[in-house]
Amino acid sequence: MHAWLCENPIGVDALTWKELPTPTPGPGQVLIQIEAASLNFPDLLIVQNKYQMKPELPFVPGSEYAGKVQAVGEGVTHLKVGQSVACLSGTGGFGTHTLAPAKLCMPLPAGFPATDGAAFIMTYATSHHALVDRAALKAGETVLVLGAAGGVGTAAIQIAKAMGAHVIAAASTDEKCALCQTLGADATINYSRENLREALKTLTNGKGPDVVYDPVGGDLAEPAFRSIAWRGRYLVVGFAGGPIPALPLNLPLLKGASLVGVFWGDFAKREPQANAAMMGELAQWYGQGKIKPVLDRTLPMSELQAAYALMGSRSVKGKLVMVN
Repeated sequence: MHAWLCENPIGVDALTWKELPTPTPGPGQVLIQIEAASLNFPDLLIVQNKYQMKPELPFVPGSEYAGKVQAVGEGVTHLKVGQSVACLSGTGGFGTHTLAPAKLCMPLPAGFPATDGAAFIMTYATSHHALVDRAALKAGETVLVLGAAGGVGTAAIQIAKAMGAHVIAAASTDEKCALCQTLGADATINYSRENLREALKTLTNGKGPDVVYDPVGGDLAEPAFRSIAWRGRYLVVGFAGGPIPALPLNLPLLKGASLVGVFWGDFAKREPQANAAMMGELAQWYGQGKIKPVLDRTLPMSELQAAYALMGSRSVKGKLVMVN
């Protein structure tokens, strides 16, 4: 097998494409021949030693991938050789093969291509957990999605619409806003040239959004929170914008609003049955055509470093997927 190896987590340039021994699965593991792997923001942080999870060196980055089971370890009964699966294991995806915990593998039904499977679990699980479980979103409510043209943003738009919500998508260019409209957004805000608070006041008749979905953080957080509706829920999803904002705590007091943390990874570990039910619903929605990953483009696995550069340029709409 071959893989991109991180031997020193000082950045993308330190990754090297190396030939490695093809491993044998141990108890509870499967060997997956990787067909596609998506690039997520944590994949950048982890090779810079900035992510909360710090794997033992050396490691192969690539948190999310899809392919076919080539071998199964002792005790694995729900997966078989030749079966198509998607997996989000944190590392291992940027190569031709990897060992994965069988319990983290999601069987892909017929008609679910590997490129979609590799771009599915992280974004849709995060957004479903955020909107359904943490925000208790109701049909007819208004959701503001920040960073709406990114991976989790595009997933959030689709899930909110599937739940009957009114969606305002905020993004940094007119092109990204146009993409959000094709996904079902009812209104868009280009925050690079529009005042976010004024635009929200106009679009909600002064009421503000009931739910704010924020994977960006940075300078947009405070104006978005100041715009929230009475009893609004502000979902803290991530900080792709860089700085972690510090919000004045009088703001939730004045609006009767909630600051709600979203950590899907820990939810999946602590509440596995609830997570499995959620993944089943998401797979059903995919089959019904309610949700589908937005792929900016696919690139050969050999071009991983170029893909990282594209992600860093903030020009990506949806997900980048590497293919073998």
